[in-house]
Amino acid sequence: MGKIALLFAMFFLPAVVFASAPVAPIAPLAPVSKELKKQLLGTPVYIQIFKEERTLELYGKIGTEYRLLDSYRICNFSGGLGPKRRQGDFKSPEGFYSVGLSQLKPDSRFYRAINTGFPNEYDRQQGYEGKYLMIHGSCVSIGCYAMTDANIDDIYHYVEAALRNGQPRVEVSIYPFRMTDSNLQRHRYSVYYSFWQQLQPGYAEFVKNRQPPSMGVSGGKYVLNSALLNSTSTSQSALALSEAK
Repeated sequence: MGKIALLFAMFFLPAVVFASAPVAPIAPLAPVSKELKKQLLGTPVYIQIFKEERTLELYGKIGTEYRLLDSYRICNFSGGLGPKRRQGDFKSPEGFYSVGLSQLKPDSRFYRAINTGFPNEYDRQQGYEGKYLMIHGSCVSIGCYAMTDANIDDIYHYVEAALRNGQPRVEVSIYPFRMTDSNLQRHRYSVYYSFWQQLQPGYAEFVKNRQPPSMGVSGGKYVLNSALLNSTSTSQSALALSEAK
């Protein structure tokens, strides 16, 4: 019976961890007023990037939810859609990253810069290589997300204030496009399709709960930490029940 339970756990775990509810298109969000945005300097923040739209969205925490503070045009990025894999491929990263104070570069040669933290745990498990992948100014990109100086000034200001005000790390989710079912279907023949499917649960989590997704890596794939914990608990319960029998 122990072997049967173990097999059950092996098959059941991926179904729970990697499955996600359908994600329908959503109407574009309107940012908060300029007056409210000014008052929220120092609140915890969260960043989403959408390559295809050339858009960076900055969210701030109001009560228990994160609301859109502002949306910025990405001045330049390189390499098209898909994750960065190696140094010199000129691609900009995709995935889930986080930023601490040490990753802020106020004296960057590209005006100001925020190091995304590439490579993260997922990237390292894939053997991906690269360094100094930034969100920065000067509107020049070789694998980075380049903004105008005015826009990076604003983004940097809010990220720095949040970190200095006690937020441990600022989460940065980078997507090829808005991860709706229709957009995934549109790109279903891409070589990156299976990778993009891993990103969709994180996108859906934020759409549903207005909280930055807590992502982990399991078996070389991105997973929601909550789904991983639930699946592990279910597998352990099944094993315990089998041993009891």
